[in-house]
Amino acid sequence: MTRILVTAFLLALAGPALAAGGAPASDPAKDAAMRAIAARDAPKEPTAQDFKEASKESAKTGYCATIADAAADARFAWQKEQLAALEKQVEERIRRLEEKRAEYEAVVQRRKEFLAKADESVVAVYAKMRADAAALQLTNMPEDNAAAILVKLNARTASAVLAEMEASRAAALARRMAEAGRRKDNERS
Repeated sequence: MTRILVTAFLLALAGPALAAGGAPASDPAKDAAMRAIAARDAPKEPTAQDFKEASKESAKTGYCATIADAAADARFAWQKEQLAALEKQVEERIRRLEEKRAEYEAVVQRRKEFLAKADESVVAVYAKMRADAAALQLTNMPEDNAAAILVKLNARTASAVLAEMEASRAAALARRMAEAGRRKDNERS
C-alpha cells in the first residue's frame, strides 16, 4: 500500500517533466527526499535482537497460558474452602442463637406461669378481704395494678370495694377497667 502511494507521489512529481517531452530534470534535493521516503517505507530486515524479543514475549505468553487454568482452579478451590469455613461459622452461630432463643422462651414461659399463679393468689386474697380493707390497700397501689386486680374480682366484690373508695380514685380505676375491657375486646376481634 505504501509502495503504491510512493509510486503515485513520484509520478506526480515527475509527471510535468515527462509531459514536457524530456527526461526528468535531476534535482538533487528532490532525489534525496525520494530516497529518504523510499528508505523509510522499505520493509526492515529482521535482526537478532528482534528474534530474542519475540521469543521472550512468546515464552511469557506461553507460560501465562499454560498456568492460567491451574491458577483459576487453585483460586476456585481456595474460594470454595473459604465459603465452606464461613458456612460452618454461620451454622454454628445459628445453632447458638436457636439455643438462646429456646432458653429465653422457657424463661418467659416460667415467668408467665408464675405471674398467673401470683395473680390468681392475689386476686383470691382480695376476694376474701372485707371491702373497706381491700379499698384502703387498692387506694395506695398503682392505678394499673389496682385496676387489674379489680377486673379479676367478681362484679359484686369489685363494686363493693369501689364503693368504699374515695370517689375520684374509684372513677379513675373504673376508667382503667373500662380501657382494659376495650383492649381485650379489640384483641379478640
